Amino acid sequence: MKLLIIGCGGVAQVAIKKCCQADDVFTEIMIASRTESKCKAVAEEMKNKTKAHLSTATVNADSVEEVVSLINLFMPAAVLNVALPYQDLTIMEACLQCKVHYIDTANYESENTDDPAWRKAYEKRVKEKGFTAYFDYSYQWDYDKKFKKAGICALLGTGFDPGVTQVFCAYAQKHYFDTIETIDILDCNGGDHGYAFATNFNPEINLREVSANGSYWENGKWIETKPLEIKREYDFKGVGEKDMYLLHHEEIESLAKNIKGVKRIRFFMTFGQSYIQHMNCLQNVGMLSTSPVNFEGREIVPIQFLKALLPDPATLGARTKGKTNIGCIFTGYKDGKKKSLYIYNICDHQECYKEVGSQAISYTTGVPAMIGAMLVATGVWNKAGVYNCEEFDPDPYMDALNKYGLPWAVDENPVLVD
Repeated sequence: MKLLIIGCGGVAQVAIKKCCQADDVFTEIMIASRTESKCKAVAEEMKNKTKAHLSTATVNADSVEEVVSLINLFMPAAVLNVALPYQDLTIMEACLQCKVHYIDTANYESENTDDPAWRKAYEKRVKEKGFTAYFDYSYQWDYDKKFKKAGICALLGTGFDPGVTQVFCAYAQKHYFDTIETIDILDCNGGDHGYAFATNFNPEINLREVSANGSYWENGKWIETKPLEIKREYDFKGVGEKDMYLLHHEEIESLAKNIKGVKRIRFFMTFGQSYIQHMNCLQNVGMLSTSPVNFEGREIVPIQFLKALLPDPATLGARTKGKTNIGCIFTGYKDGKKKSLYIYNICDHQECYKEVGSQAISYTTGVPAMIGAMLVATGVWNKAGVYNCEEFDPDPYMDALNKYGLPWAVDENPVLVD
């Protein structure tokens, strides 16, 4: 079976290496990105570690025509998009034209939020949805009828959060609850990389997400909050007590649609005070802006310039120590009785580095990317249309998590988030 992987950053490199481990499924893998030298380096590293045949290519993922040409040249069973969220729609469109399955790890965002056409569509969505985040699933959900007609599957957001957290929700709904009333998604990174300031994944995406307004779903509507307005403390198994903050996150929108009867969904992520102080300072001086500015006769985008200055997340693995704990706390009813549950994974940064040369943040996203691609490509998860992870049977995905490096645990008496 052939798989085309577009992207070669930190997450992509984990996904590539895990696909190479699954060489009984993926017999031919093409790695493509704008910088082919990065692809060639990974292919060379894996050459004697897998039975899969590896090839590389250059592609501009902003161009539908280039992606179409590459797909037609390689003729894969599926395309795994681990490039930037800005490129989701062009790669989806190329897959649609070629009638090839599509998989990604994060929902679409616009790179140019000043574009008048995009602003008009964005303002319409803000009015309809009640939150001001620059990213949501609606752009990709709009492709559902087209993918159904073409007879191909698009699996959205098969990272950890989104992705595994949604599978946890489907698993809890299937095996533990008659009705789920509340879901709290908790993302804790207890790792230390030693830098004064760095982000654990693409700085441009990470900083936009954290500095934006927060929001949560409650009683059928969105409640929006100021950036980092809601703070809680939580004692995470394997990590310890951490400060966590409520953010807007895309899987809330999907889960609110697909987990029937849920009354509240929230997303929390941990941050240290040093990270927040650095981010606030950068925001105050305009370095998180996505709008171009003129500097010495040329236009630059401040947040893209900042990205060039910060450490590359792909280089953090060797120096990061500690663990992550990511999971979902549920409350609801089973057989008429009130019930609570926590399904979670603990991942060790140093163990990830020993296996694939990555820190745990890239690992916890790259492994689920491979699992989602495997389930779609083999037809285990394969129905025509555009879907999120919780819309499929969770059991094979949960089994694969245990097999490929992200074992999960269940706590039936967790401490709840107030």
